[in-house]
Amino acid sequence: VDGPPLGFGVDTMLTNTRKAKQLLEAAKRTWKILRGDKVVINAGKDKGQIGTVKRVLRRKNKVIVEGLNLAKKHLRKQGDQPGRIVTIEVPIDASNVSIADPVSQAPVRVSWRFLEDGTKVRVTKGKLASGTIVPRPEILKVRRTPRKDGVGPKDTPPDVVKQVTYQPNTQEVIDYS
Repeated sequence: VDGPPLGFGVDTMLTNTRKAKQLLEAAKRTWKILRGDKVVINAGKDKGQIGTVKRVLRRKNKVIVEGLNLAKKHLRKQGDQPGRIVTIEVPIDASNVSIADPVSQAPVRVSWRFLEDGTKVRVTKGKLASGTIVPRPEILKVRRTPRKDGVGPKDTPPDVVKQVTYQPNTQEVIDYS
């Protein structure tokens, strides 16, 4: 390996493996499954069920579907709280889910197309597809981390912004010949 050592982590051990290269390519590509989409599970214990994508893990090439692919997690006691078993949603590989057709709810593939007005949309394609436009989920219009309002410690105050700091000397003429 050329260059300095990268460190000691799982990511560094996987730098030359086929799986690591696939995961890097998956993170770079344009994703067709977005947070808030209705998807059909293609494989696993929840095969055939429809759910909503809660989170997209692009670097791991996985998605978390709301209410599906559940697993039990054992939590040890913390302070005065007793130990317990909780049910959590486990990530599913992105290859094991397909977008549900908005009309027929069948698993379909999606392609990007441009409308006459120039907007980029997702259109269903495949054997069971109706050819309709898959709408962009409404949840994507809401930011997960809200923007901070107000003035922060590194913001320039308004009175300093309005201050004139440069006075050009218009009477001095420079002869460049």
